[in-house]
Amino acid sequence: MQIRPAAALSGALLGVSALFLPTAAQAAAGTSHHHTVTVAHRGASAYAPENTLAAVDAADDLGIDWVENDVQRTRDGELIIMHDTTLNRTTDVEQVFPDRAPWKISDFTLDEIEKLDAGSWFGSKFAGEPVPTLEEYLDRVSDNHQKLLMEIKAPELYPGIERQSLRELRREGWLDRKHLKRLIVQSFSADSVQAVHKLRRDVKTGFLGTPAVADLPRYAEFADQINPSHTTIDAAYVKEIQAVRGAHGRPLEVYTWTVNDGPTAVKVARMGVNGIITNKPDVVREALDDIR
Repeated sequence: MQIRPAAALSGALLGVSALFLPTAAQAAAGTSHHHTVTVAHRGASAYAPENTLAAVDAADDLGIDWVENDVQRTRDGELIIMHDTTLNRTTDVEQVFPDRAPWKISDFTLDEIEKLDAGSWFGSKFAGEPVPTLEEYLDRVSDNHQKLLMEIKAPELYPGIERQSLRELRREGWLDRKHLKRLIVQSFSADSVQAVHKLRRDVKTGFLGTPAVADLPRYAEFADQINPSHTTIDAAYVKEIQAVRGAHGRPLEVYTWTVNDGPTAVKVARMGVNGIITNKPDVVREALDDIR
């Protein structure tokens, strides 16, 4: 992971900070948790098949602004939305292409993937739900006036996917000033997050993981968020993160995952996290409403 010295952050980047969400300090000034963002994990994935347009719409039906997804690339270079690097858990690929094990996304063209059913595994009412392309997904999120936490999944398998994803975002109008307020790009790969930051320094970025406190300043040079599993954090760790200023001069934020019950949502909200990623956004939102 190549990292620039913290002192090298351009003053021009600081002007971009006006695009971003309220800081932890601002939330604390209100002495409540009303700035804790609820993010629908892979869409409202407890109620519709994950990473489909149906899951985006399910989140919208619940009044949830933020949805999270996962971007990968097909054999012929098209960007699709899928969590696993293989197709067999959430589609009928084993029946449609029985001789193509282990059914890696990178071994299939978009035309082949479009033949798959990505909904029946979840329930018969979703039979025939397709695997969406990134373009289709962005269109639906835009149509619903929602916001997007976009994960670049397994970037080591797809060289150049950061540039390609940004190109698609730009083509779909998601890199203008209005949309930049509604977009975060994250990854488990620090190199991938850094690549996004270098290519488009106005894009808000998040690193998925739980870095050591001593390493936070290095991540803060190219990330605006540190997004750990809720099982790995406590209030002291959240406070340490938020004490460091991120790539755009604002305190680092914390979006934690994957919280699916009210008591845990209340627990992590009281730690001071900025956002909660959940399969059940209605449950989390209701729990947070109770502590406001």
